[in-house]
Amino acid sequence: MSLRRLAAILAADVVGYSRLVGADEPGTLAKLAALRAEVIDPLLATHAGRLFKTTGDGLLAEFASGVQAVQCAIAIQQAMRGRAGMELRIGVHSADVMVQPDGDLLGDGVNVAARLEALAEPGGICVSGRVHEDVAGKITLDVGDLGEPELKNIAQRHRVFRVRLDAPERAALPLPDKPSLAVLPFQNMSGDPEQEYFADGMVEDITTALSRIGGLFVIARNSSFTYKGRAVDVKQVGRELGVRYVLEGSVRKAGGRVRITCQLISTETGAHIWADRFDSTLDDIFELQDRVTESVTGAIEPTLRNAEIERAANKPTENLDAYDLYLRALAHYDQFTRPDLEAAMRLLRQAVALDPRFARASALLAWCGSLMVSFGWWLRESPEAVEAVRLGRLAIATARDDPTTLRFAGRAVAYIGLDLVTARMALDRAIRLNPNSAQTFSNSGWVHLYAGEWAAARDDFARAMRLSPLDPEMRFFLNGMGVALTELGELEQAAQHLRKSMAIASGEGFGMSHLVHCLVLLGQLDEAKQVARAMLAIDPSYTVALASRIGAAFTPAHRERRLASLRAAGIPEGSGAAPAG
Repeated sequence: MSLRRLAAILAADVVGYSRLVGADEPGTLAKLAALRAEVIDPLLATHAGRLFKTTGDGLLAEFASGVQAVQCAIAIQQAMRGRAGMELRIGVHSADVMVQPDGDLLGDGVNVAARLEALAEPGGICVSGRVHEDVAGKITLDVGDLGEPELKNIAQRHRVFRVRLDAPERAALPLPDKPSLAVLPFQNMSGDPEQEYFADGMVEDITTALSRIGGLFVIARNSSFTYKGRAVDVKQVGRELGVRYVLEGSVRKAGGRVRITCQLISTETGAHIWADRFDSTLDDIFELQDRVTESVTGAIEPTLRNAEIERAANKPTENLDAYDLYLRALAHYDQFTRPDLEAAMRLLRQAVALDPRFARASALLAWCGSLMVSFGWWLRESPEAVEAVRLGRLAIATARDDPTTLRFAGRAVAYIGLDLVTARMALDRAIRLNPNSAQTFSNSGWVHLYAGEWAAARDDFARAMRLSPLDPEMRFFLNGMGVALTELGELEQAAQHLRKSMAIASGEGFGMSHLVHCLVLLGQLDEAKQVARAMLAIDPSYTVALASRIGAAFTPAHRERRLASLRAAGIPEGSGAAPAG
């Protein structure tokens, strides 16, 4: 029996393939192979796409969301502009599909994507109305409305939009009143895709070190990483992120040595302000990061040139094998799926076994356990969850000067352990150590929500959204803001934030119960029931009892109000037991 799931489908094919083959078959096949290896496969990996079928001159790929699919389509067509002799058409549609045992996907969702691809211009992209709605507010697109053209062998009419890739620039964010910087993803020059995580980890640590400097405004790593795999215009980056400078670079790791090249660029003029190269053995990797940080700071603001940058009192670990495992775990953690969280926890347990003092790994392990509870996959009383709380407390006690450790562990102790005092202490210290961490402000906001401190939570989520305006975790920021505004009585604004969160998390049940609660308070019961039905379609095991169990961190008064709204919207009562598997 075939399984079904919601997926975004990207269909692409080569323009004039038969003509190209007829003119030069060996050359065309070689170009197609190079296109796959150099453009298609890397960009699919960057945007979490899965190639499930190739058809000579075409391909079909699956994504979890329309946002990922459209971002990948745009990145592919931008990359194609520098390649002579071959053009692609791309179509993107989101729909329910049938999953075959071999991983192939079937159904009208796939067929519609293929028909949209045929409507696209050479070098262009066509998306369905459903995809256009999914990406609204999350990707700035300039589109032309093609109406509802007849699609060959497709009975249902679909609205079609043609994406104009040379879209007008979006309004620039205002520059902060202090030097502002975004560290863009470093290019992996090692020739080994497996080393991608190492380059990403280097950028994260340099970003964190720069963020600890009170005189800088540093954009969060998650927003900066939305530019990964894309040819970027630094002036556009400056407008979109609201920064005066960007740091670009590359990492080459070979044997026991690493080379980092960096260049600091003005987003206003495009001028190169500073460039340098750093070579080191892997044994000195943390000193190397400090050298890069110090040099960049001196170049950004002359008044800071003579200021000493305090080296972190506690390096993440001196055991580089454990640090390697931590970086690999981060890549899985970012996906927020059960298999990825379980893979991340396996890697983190190995890291902690290698270095029991590696507090950051313990803290992330604790937070992954919290996510397992919050998604309803573990019971709060389970041995695994109890162990997560123990690890969180241990991490807070042993790494008081690492803001990343404190934010992971603080939220875990609050959510599973219901210890808001320890959590508040950890998160307040993390903010003092790193005042530019969007994730720390988000975690702080959630702890304020658990305590019923709605105004403080609202302020924290607003700060998180400004620090990381393109954050892949934006749905968590929006959802938290929606909860805070609901309890402050600002129901219309709350519903707007919660609807945006739900749109970003299309296909996930995350946060929908808070929207149901807000809509019931607004008196919009019909829409609340519609959202409730969508929740149950995504997760048929969802019940009022389960909502009560996973929402135990909130105050009893808030929890009871939300449960009453869920009942009013038609969510079944249930038993609250953890789902099987």
